[in-house]
Amino acid sequence: MNPQIMNIIKTALKEINEELLLPELENPDLHTKLFGGSGALDSLALVSFIADVEEKISDAFGKNIILADEKAMSQKVSPFRSVETLSLYIEKLLND
Repeated sequence: MNPQIMNIIKTALKEINEELLLPELENPDLHTKLFGGSGALDSLALVSFIADVEEKISDAFGKNIILADEKAMSQKVSPFRSVETLSLYIEKLLND
């Protein structure tokens, strides 16, 4: 797992949590649930978070990626379930 991607996700979560003030997002880790069932983010917060992560990934890696596309939405396991699943998905997109 790429530590730079993990740091980007964690930073974006902490930034969005400045507005949300959710205890589960104060110190996010691999297992932090993002969206769905017991996820911390509602759909509006998820959209804002995704846009922020895409921008940070572009700045850090010099590559534009789109996280919320048909490919992401059609997967059996959503890449937005947890920090870990999102990190692995981003790493895959960057390597394609």
